[in-house]
Amino acid sequence: MGGEPADPIQRCFDASYRRLVGQLYGVCGDLSEAEDVVAEAFARAVSRRPTFEGLDNPEAWLRTVAVNLARTRHRRRALGERLSRRAHEPDVTHRPQLSDERLALVAALRALPDHQREALALHYLADLPVAEVARTLGVPVGTVKARLNRGRAALAEVLGSEEVFGGSHA
Repeated sequence: MGGEPADPIQRCFDASYRRLVGQLYGVCGDLSEAEDVVAEAFARAVSRRPTFEGLDNPEAWLRTVAVNLARTRHRRRALGERLSRRAHEPDVTHRPQLSDERLALVAALRALPDHQREALALHYLADLPVAEVARTLGVPVGTVKARLNRGRAALAEVLGSEEVFGGSHA
C-alpha cells in the first residue's frame, strides 16, 4: 500500500519542501533560517487547510509566506541588534553540503541590499519568472527588473566578475 499520501498538504510537502528550502536559503543566507521559515509556512498551510487545498499553486503560496516570514524575522533581528548594539555574526558552523561556488554565491548575496538579494535568489536560484518574483515580493514587474539589473551589477562587483548569472534574464 505504499502509494502516494492521501493528505494534500503531505503530498505538497513531499514534492516541495527541499526545493523551497533551497530557494529560501538564497533569500535568507542561512540554512537553518530557511528551514524554519519553510516549516512555518507549512504550519500555516495546516492551520488554513480549506484555503490552502483550494489554491491553484500551493507551492507559490508557501514560497510567498516563507519570504514574508524571512523578511519579518530579518527586520526583528535588525531591530534587536540596534537596540542591543551587538553585531550579528552569521552561523558558519552549520554549513549545508553545497558546492564551494554555491556557498560563495550565497555569501556574496548576503552583502547585497535585501531587496536585491531577494529578487536575485528568487529569479535565478529558485528559477522563477520575473512576474512570479513580482507576485511573491508584492512589487511591480518593473521594480523586479530594476532590482535584478542593479543586483547583478552589485553582485559582479562583490564577486570581482564582469558577468553574473549569464547576463540579463530580466
